[in-house]
Amino acid sequence: MTPRVTHPSSSLIPEASDRPGDDPIFALNAEARQRAAAGESVINATLGALMEDDGTLAIMPVVAEVQAQIPVGQAASYAPIAGDPPYLAAVVRDIFGDSPLTEQAVAVATPGGSGAVHNAIVNFLEPGDALLTTDFYWGPYSIMADHTRRRVETFEMFSDSGRFNGPAFAAALDALMETQGRALVILNTPCHNPTGYTLDDEDWDAVVEALLAASKKGAVALLVDHAYAKFGGATSDTWVRHVEGLGDAVTLLVAWTVSKSFAQYGARVGALVAVHSDPVERSRLENALSYSCRGTWSNCNHLGLLTIAKILSTPELSARIDAERERLRTMLARRVEVFNEHASRAGLRYPRYEGGFFVTVFTEDSVGVASRMRDAGVFVVPVEGAVRLALCSTTAEQVPLVVAALEVALGAPAASEGTSR
Repeated sequence: MTPRVTHPSSSLIPEASDRPGDDPIFALNAEARQRAAAGESVINATLGALMEDDGTLAIMPVVAEVQAQIPVGQAASYAPIAGDPPYLAAVVRDIFGDSPLTEQAVAVATPGGSGAVHNAIVNFLEPGDALLTTDFYWGPYSIMADHTRRRVETFEMFSDSGRFNGPAFAAALDALMETQGRALVILNTPCHNPTGYTLDDEDWDAVVEALLAASKKGAVALLVDHAYAKFGGATSDTWVRHVEGLGDAVTLLVAWTVSKSFAQYGARVGALVAVHSDPVERSRLENALSYSCRGTWSNCNHLGLLTIAKILSTPELSARIDAERERLRTMLARRVEVFNEHASRAGLRYPRYEGGFFVTVFTEDSVGVASRMRDAGVFVVPVEGAVRLALCSTTAEQVPLVVAALEVALGAPAASEGTSR
């Protein structure tokens, strides 16, 4: 552990006195925008927001239309601490549909998916405990864990064959149960950030088997980070069928957000959903999650809650949002298709990629590769063992240029044949 530095002139507590002030991804995005504004030719594949091919932010018009219909007095009023009941019921239906889990779920409103993850961390882990996730993961997980005096432990996400590493997950989960007697597992799927990987049926079979085995040793909770799920492939909803097999042995949690699925990043509206068949335990879960809402953000953006509740509960509006989202999903799918074509031809090493905002290309020199690409005007995000490309903000026409820049930065042969990892 890095020693805490005390600054005699600061009234901050030691652990807060040397924290970084800006998120590195937002910092890279700012640099890319500045260089583009100065007239440079720049491709900005950093920020996780879906952009149209003309460079403008992709939106869903029906959301703005419904927002304008919400009475000002309602929008300006406080939302209930846990969120409006129609909103919460609509979110549960959106996740589980006609699954029996719909009748076993409770939910609370959160400020986006981030609020849902935070709420799960503080309610399912003791201070000092570690959450378990993949070794490629969304960086704010560790910030939230550190900020709440928890930790992150990881397992190797991919086997040598390029598939989800079920044995590594089972071993890491078993070891964690031995040391702390409980576990909170976070799996970001479908469309994992940062790799783009979606767990398939075989992967989920291994996950459920490991979770059920671990539950015999203590309390286990699984948090499915659902942020990018609406942009997955045709079979990306099959995970629901698999988690039905967890029963009450494992507490199922889902972090849900409108940021990506409704293209409403600034609305800060989401939910944490918890599932249990026992109504007494559901009440405990609901109370605990609501208490944490009050103890952090208190309540959420009421205009956002009312807007999304109306869209999801009105068949005509739901059909329109589905159609608007499908146009965006199709645009993104084309970028994924072009990336797979060019990256495979170039012999780049990357996970199975069927949809989602991001993909990673494996390299042991991620910082160096990202730096060399930045010098060439192509901005990507270095992560441990890979560089992350945000195809959500990269047009299909730009994708071959990004792959070419990667080839140069990696020193890969220009015309070699290869397969994805």
